[in-house]
Amino acid sequence: MTVEATTERVLRLLALLQRRASWTAAELAAELRVTDRSVRRDVERLRALGYPVHATAGVGGGYQLGAGTRLPPLLLDDEEAIATAVSLRLASGGTVAGAGEAALRALAKLDQVMPPRLRAEVRAVHGATETLVGPGVEIDAELLVTLARACRDSVRVRFGYAARDGEERERTVEPVRMVATGRRWYLMAWDVDRDDWRTFRLDRMREVEATTWRFRAREHPDPVAYVQRSVTAAPYRYLARVRVHAPPDRVRELVPPQVGRVEDDRDGWCVLVAGGQDLDWLAVHVARLGFEAEVLEPPELREAAARLARRIATMAGDRDGTADAG
Repeated sequence: MTVEATTERVLRLLALLQRRASWTAAELAAELRVTDRSVRRDVERLRALGYPVHATAGVGGGYQLGAGTRLPPLLLDDEEAIATAVSLRLASGGTVAGAGEAALRALAKLDQVMPPRLRAEVRAVHGATETLVGPGVEIDAELLVTLARACRDSVRVRFGYAARDGEERERTVEPVRMVATGRRWYLMAWDVDRDDWRTFRLDRMREVEATTWRFRAREHPDPVAYVQRSVTAAPYRYLARVRVHAPPDRVRELVPPQVGRVEDDRDGWCVLVAGGQDLDWLAVHVARLGFEAEVLEPPELREAAARLARRIATMAGDRDGTADAG
């Protein structure tokens, strides 16, 4: 057998090992149309190239591609290559500091070896796509890694945290999960000193340090729901509850999760809960939804809605408060 044929077979073996978690020698031999002995030789060739192929003997055993000390080359099929390239293009404009540059470097490497037909498909997708994302706060990638490991290993974290009043205080927490809203990153954690659950913005953290103090995981709220309640209510002067005559899913399409949360109601209605520093601002945004609405609280929001109605009537040329028909 020629060197070219052997190389092609070894690459096919690598692709198979990357496709699923475990293979028996017989299954690989059948896929490659070779003997079990040839499979063993090809596995040794992969190991010599730095691919950690683990072998388990006995019934139910087989070959498995594991994690090594360095990242070996990956083999991607057409769909995987397109998905990866499109994702890298989107990541190049993300909110993780340095990730955009790294994504562009990875994309350049992938684009260099990608067949022209796939390159054309990726560029077609990118050319037909725009992202409607507001300016976000960049987060250091090392901070994300530190917090992710602390969540995984259940170790306490210490950091300085800038409160809304600008004063920085040291906090010690037991981290559970990070939540990204699209514009910002948050950490849900148990605050050791305050003996309660808290939400922390990652861009307000300073000198984050993972300690060696391990903690036992405790019962906790759903991180996504908890962070959403925190970011839509806690930071604001006013908390509005408005019944909206529309299906909940339709309102969720119009209201980003970091702006407000939508609760199911009855008879085709739902309840929108949103916070804000200004009642006039809240009234405008509820009106912009375009649905019939009823203010539940606070009462001051009804007064703001009335002021908005009078201004709209004046804009429409109705000085008496009743717009002209027709």
